[in-house]
Amino acid sequence: MSQTQRTIHLARDQWHLAWDHSIAPLAQVSSGDTISFDLLDASCGQITPDATVATIGALDFSRVDQVNGPIFVEGAHPGDTLEIEFLELQPAEWGWTALIPGFGLLADEFPDPALKLWRLRDGRAEFASGIQIPLEPFCGEIGLAPAAPGAFSTIPPYRHGGNLDTRHLTRGAKLYLPVEVEGALFSMGDGHAAQGDGEVDQTAIETSLCGRLQLTVRKDMKLIWPRAETPTDYISMATDPELLIATKTAIQEMVDFIVAQKHLSRHEAYQLVSIAGNVAVTQLVDKPNVGVHVRLPKSIFVEKR
Repeated sequence: MSQTQRTIHLARDQWHLAWDHSIAPLAQVSSGDTISFDLLDASCGQITPDATVATIGALDFSRVDQVNGPIFVEGAHPGDTLEIEFLELQPAEWGWTALIPGFGLLADEFPDPALKLWRLRDGRAEFASGIQIPLEPFCGEIGLAPAAPGAFSTIPPYRHGGNLDTRHLTRGAKLYLPVEVEGALFSMGDGHAAQGDGEVDQTAIETSLCGRLQLTVRKDMKLIWPRAETPTDYISMATDPELLIATKTAIQEMVDFIVAQKHLSRHEAYQLVSIAGNVAVTQLVDKPNVGVHVRLPKSIFVEKR
């Protein structure tokens, strides 16, 4: 970790549209440094507070799901893990949710566009009279550059991160991503004010987002898939075009975590996931990959007698 921590800033216009290790980094930081950021929403500013449903039909999809970065992290090498700790996450005062023709899990049943604009204040948003949504801001897109050559779409999630859409990555959470290239080349975007597991209609409460996070290189952690932890849970994640494969992989990742960190046998770890783990679909709509995560509550681990 750097002797003197410093903070750099990611501005709204410092974005790109692919996971690609050939993209030159915007800045170089040391392990332990902090990034402050000011991110546009997933439409890249095309949807505004005065937008109408006609705006949906005019969207330029070559600009959506942009990510800001990349940032080169000194000392990060293939085989390491990058720890991302979310220190502050503040959504804008407004957001949007859309039904976009051809997108979403039930696209055939909802062929017409729709747009809902939200007013975000006091930690809540009103869906309709008598329905209040608590705000739990997080970034949908968080990832590192892949080792494979070429430009990879920001639409789906991958082993190196990407459009994870894991709604538990709020303030106080930590995300761990496997490093595939020197410097990790970290990027982020896609601010959400709130989202349900699955993100079934393709959008959350989309919003621009400001905040701070800390990047730390972990030499002591070797990962194949992303992992995370919150103040209350350990979280394993996996993605695949097939939901069943993603589910099995996420469960296996949690079993491996329990064996390594809690020193149980594989049989015991598997049983513990079945008894206390919470398996959930992260998202079903970011083709070609769906996502699954497993949450294991920290509260079950008590001091040994």
